[in-house]
Amino acid sequence: MDNKKEQERAELHRVIWNIANDLRGSVDGWDFKQYVLGMLFYRYISENLAGYINRGEWEAGNAEFDYAAMSDADAEEARAGLVVEKGFFILPSELFENVRRKAPNDDNLNETLESVFQNIEASATGTPSEESFKGLFDDIDVNSNKLGGTVAKRNERLVKLMNGVADMKLGAYQDNTIDAFGDAYEYLMGMYASNAGKSGGEYFTPQEVSELLTRIAVYGKTEINKVYDPACGSGSLLLKAAKILGRENVRQGFYGQEVNITTYNLCRINMFLHDIDYDKFDIAHGDTLTEPQHWDDEPFEAIVSNPPYSIKWDGDANPLMINDPRFSPAGVLAPKSKADLAFIMHSLSWLATSGTAAIVCFPGVMYRGGAEQKIRKYLIDNNYIDCVIQLPDNLFFGTSIATCIMVLKKSKTDNSVLFIDASKECVKVTNSNKLTEENIDTIVAAFGVREDRAHFASLVPQSRIEDQAYNLSVSTYVEQEDTREKIDIVALNAEIAEIVKREQALRDEIDEIIAEIGGNCT
Repeated sequence: MDNKKEQERAELHRVIWNIANDLRGSVDGWDFKQYVLGMLFYRYISENLAGYINRGEWEAGNAEFDYAAMSDADAEEARAGLVVEKGFFILPSELFENVRRKAPNDDNLNETLESVFQNIEASATGTPSEESFKGLFDDIDVNSNKLGGTVAKRNERLVKLMNGVADMKLGAYQDNTIDAFGDAYEYLMGMYASNAGKSGGEYFTPQEVSELLTRIAVYGKTEINKVYDPACGSGSLLLKAAKILGRENVRQGFYGQEVNITTYNLCRINMFLHDIDYDKFDIAHGDTLTEPQHWDDEPFEAIVSNPPYSIKWDGDANPLMINDPRFSPAGVLAPKSKADLAFIMHSLSWLATSGTAAIVCFPGVMYRGGAEQKIRKYLIDNNYIDCVIQLPDNLFFGTSIATCIMVLKKSKTDNSVLFIDASKECVKVTNSNKLTEENIDTIVAAFGVREDRAHFASLVPQSRIEDQAYNLSVSTYVEQEDTREKIDIVALNAEIAEIVKREQALRDEIDEIIAEIGGNCT
């Protein structure tokens, strides 16, 4: 990556850090992030809409045109058309830059912002984009006591917040700003995930793990119909597909479901910040296991996920679950206290015949008995498991456990499972481990060639897995390298014999000396 890009990124991170310091003490970490992201989103859609309108006018020869300078009355005429094209509408007076300019002298800034946010949301009501915009500003409460005890204090902080977000150098649209908005988002998420581990229901997947999962899920493909994550969090995993394949090569877009309302809102904001239009994403809110959305969509060619580890779910306490077509083929449900394999069965059900799913798993699901063993038996007997990858420990925020990746396919060309031991593929960074680009390349290359490699990869026939009672732990099939020093017994014996011989010679010499001394004393 060039130096200019790195400098811009460092500058962006510095500005975000400054806003954090400015507001520190008034808003706790998690809430602060919502405020910055909400304001960043407001700036983004303001610039996105104004830029879109301006470009159209400039291309038509009206070089002096500036949407921000238009009167609201004149702009109203374009509302209906813009809502069809962009999914939302903002009056010139309500654009981020205009509200921000007047903010220091607006004694009712909190009310102004609240009204603007409501109007943006209302512009999509009753249109196909309604679901994409509904409730997006819910988490930026401009009247919260967390911002300050009085309206004046709150407004003072809101001005600081607007100025801070305005100071983020996000460049001009033609210079690929989208990355900058997305990068600001990812930096904020990472900053809080590393401080708080799992905060407010957010399970944050480090960028490098996202990269590995997605490269495996799209391996060998230059385009896919769409990508899906059944526990999508803030959507960073979904967006990796856009980064790796190119946005236009995820033809029908980005799909996911998220149970936590705050994180669900962040995910939709994240889609917009990465320039994914409302008609190219479908993020649903709710419990994927018991209230799955996207039943009616065609299956997905790429599924990537880092579902929450070993959470409780309804399981067999809900009589509908065993007859649910996602779970019934295995003849048994994942235990009520451990939903891990329910996410695997759900993903398999949503997977296209030609697709690949790459899912982060808790290691216990690979070897435990009972219902989990029966589900593994179903998956192996039907040849759905393509690969199991053992990852290093300490990769994730908030847990030191060494996780695995399970790769599912419905159209395999062999009856074997590839096991990869990537537990040493990392570098140590402070107290954590991190996958480098080289580590990721090594793992993906091994996944691609699908061959045995001493102490690293083993292609295991189904029959051998059956013999091992359907244990899928990588250590069962990939032999650890013996790093102990090898000792040559013959050479060691010769060396001992030599030492004994030398010892005997010394004894003889000592005896002679003693005899001489004894002789001299008489």
